Amino acid sequence: MTDLLIRNAALVATVDVDRRELSGGWVAITGGLVSGVGSSVDPEPAADRAIDADGCLVTPGLVNTHHHLYQNLTRAYTPMTSAPLFGWLQTLYPLWTAAIDEESEFLAAWVGLAELALSGCTTSSDHHYLHPPRAGDLLGAEIAAAADIGMRFHPTYGSMSLSVKDGGLPPDDAVRDEDDILAESERHVARHHDSSHDSMVQIALAPCSPFSVSTDLMIRSAELAERLGVRLHTHLAENSEDDEFAIASFGMRPVDYYEHCGWMTDRTWGAHVVMPNPEEVGRLGSAGVGIAHCPSSNMILASGIAPVVDMHHAGCHVGLGCDGSSSADSASLWQEARLSMLAGKLKSGADKMTARLALEIATRGGAGCLGRVGEIGELSVGAVGDVAVWKMDGPIFAGVLDDPIEGWLRCGPTSAWHTIVAGRPVVENGLLVSPKLDEMLADHRIAARRFQPA
Repeated sequence: MTDLLIRNAALVATVDVDRRELSGGWVAITGGLVSGVGSSVDPEPAADRAIDADGCLVTPGLVNTHHHLYQNLTRAYTPMTSAPLFGWLQTLYPLWTAAIDEESEFLAAWVGLAELALSGCTTSSDHHYLHPPRAGDLLGAEIAAAADIGMRFHPTYGSMSLSVKDGGLPPDDAVRDEDDILAESERHVARHHDSSHDSMVQIALAPCSPFSVSTDLMIRSAELAERLGVRLHTHLAENSEDDEFAIASFGMRPVDYYEHCGWMTDRTWGAHVVMPNPEEVGRLGSAGVGIAHCPSSNMILASGIAPVVDMHHAGCHVGLGCDGSSSADSASLWQEARLSMLAGKLKSGADKMTARLALEIATRGGAGCLGRVGEIGELSVGAVGDVAVWKMDGPIFAGVLDDPIEGWLRCGPTSAWHTIVAGRPVVENGLLVSPKLDEMLADHRIAARRFQPA
């Protein structure tokens, strides 16, 4: 007998290797894994518990490949609502560094992951690069928050080693010694990383960016990641300032620098990747580099529109990222999927970017970024039991008759009706399952006051 049966869906979009779409479909989950997928003509297994998905679209849980969860403590902060990237960072770094601690990190991660779950996200990465020595175990704090909510989590041990005095952007008290960074990286992998098939926590190494770490740290991080068997992440080719900095500092463009540091492999994924030229797109694709596409943040910071369709067709694993809440503000992966569709049409043509491609980027593409294709981001036997159920009723979906997937992303806004991780509900009937939400929001508000000067 299966543990959970999601049945009677208007459509199950499996996003599996064959991209099957099953009318009247069902998904069975046993022991936290998908044990069966079928259509209305296939016999359903008996189950301990069933969810009636009548009229709903069922998809794999969405995968968030780039975030800075702590930044929701300065969300929509007035002094920074119209600044470009470098000025934005230079103003916020001192505020973040002065106030962050384990309590605020736990609260920010808990609230941010709850928000993601409400948008149908079941797996999230987090690029946490801010580790002031006095702040405590920030990575451990956010891992505890993910476990408390029940989310699958891919935090990265990020790092910054170049301060203003070294030619970087962060203040002096925001950076750490590079030998200490590498030792801490190895310690966190040993403590938290679980490489098993259905693991709930996997760690990656993530030097922040070319303008906050040295070339030596980029190279040594890549060597350490290979030795430990974990993945690598950083910001890459984010905007024209990024281009100008790389050329002035290293005598090469960001993608060339990425390769120079030993990162041009299928072990890595880069955030944003707005500015690669066509030749660089081809090189990234040939190497199998992952791309965390962050359309909201790219628009808010006026960074540009990433060539997502071209990178996908070149062979990159293109996933979605919400980015930090101070730049993207809304941690809705559904919204990022919709914006990726709209921006992709604007960049590449109305017929080149579809809702199906956006769904694939939000699920299977994210699995590729995190090195878990066939495991997360699809509904197939043996994959993890991570599912999003989307109601398709009410005025916003009136008239959607023949194509639930296009309707799901063209209409809205919408949130998940059920978000299920490893066969367990995290969101049920549109509400977070955890009874702690009000308490966490109240505590988060108190913590945020410490980050935002009056």
